[in-house]
Amino acid sequence: MSITIDTTYIVQQLVRLATTPSPVGYTDEVLASISAEFSRWGLKTRHLNKGGLIATLEGQDSAAQRTLSGHVDTLGAMVKEVKSSGRLKFAKIGGYTMNSVEGEHCTIITSGEQKYTGTILTTKQSTHVYGPESAKQDRDDDAMEIRLDEVVKNKDDVARLGIGVGDFVVFDPRTTVTSSGFIKSRHLDDKASVAVLLGVAKYFSEEGLRPAHTTNFFITAYEEIGHGASFGTPGETVEFLAVDMGCIGDGLSCTEFDVSICVKDSGGPYDLSLRKKLVALAEAEGLPYALDVYPYYGSDAGAALRAGANVRAALIGPGVDASHAHERTHTQALEATARLCIAYLLSAIEARGE
Repeated sequence: MSITIDTTYIVQQLVRLATTPSPVGYTDEVLASISAEFSRWGLKTRHLNKGGLIATLEGQDSAAQRTLSGHVDTLGAMVKEVKSSGRLKFAKIGGYTMNSVEGEHCTIITSGEQKYTGTILTTKQSTHVYGPESAKQDRDDDAMEIRLDEVVKNKDDVARLGIGVGDFVVFDPRTTVTSSGFIKSRHLDDKASVAVLLGVAKYFSEEGLRPAHTTNFFITAYEEIGHGASFGTPGETVEFLAVDMGCIGDGLSCTEFDVSICVKDSGGPYDLSLRKKLVALAEAEGLPYALDVYPYYGSDAGAALRAGANVRAALIGPGVDASHAHERTHTQALEATARLCIAYLLSAIEARGE
């Protein structure tokens, strides 16, 4: 059968998600909105105590189930210290380089839910003042600070605003959709794939179809720090498909137009039989795809396996350029990923072992 996906809907959801703050540890708002969207398409949802969401799409067989994960937590920061100057030192949340956030606009969210804007700068930003030192300065924790867009001259002024240690720092995503089909934004990792999973749920609802097996969409909230799917995978799951992102760079095949099928990441190889099945489905659908090895990458499938899940696992996702920086993908990659997910869910699980 021909699979026609509503790419416009996926892009709309991606923009909505990308512009909803959700650094690791601050995900309640975005999870509630995702739960409501899954419910809109008739899925039953439940929230995990640790954070995260399971949305279940009933299939023709509920004994052997599938779980597809996407993570909604993003990179960000946390206020570490208020300096005597009234500027803020911050601690990273997730793995990114400091030079990738230099000059970025940001928002500080206080424990009282007040929001203040600012800019991330080095302590020697002005070339008119520091000359060559500005370029030579290391981009590390000690050299970076946040300049608040408030009249603050000292620590007491900052305290009066309600800003303190432990407040979240959210990077401005600067989400843009171009007429040529590109989406450039922070946090495409992994909000692009969460939007894809919403598009998949919409497809089954509107087409009146049931997947071959009951399917759980597992939206995790701690993937960026390594334990997103370490708990919560439904016990009936026999196949776990992490829907994350494909990386682009030297020595890799993936582009912004492909669905990536990862064969190995930092945790080791993914299941060979499941990988072969995904490749066969991609070729049968005529989808642009790439096989790649990602040496500095981990996924929710890996977290589930390390926690003892008895599942066969694989990893796919749209190709994303400049990962963990200001990222970019294309609608063709989103569509290819969604169509591969649908083809996979319509297929039967091949029995193997206990």
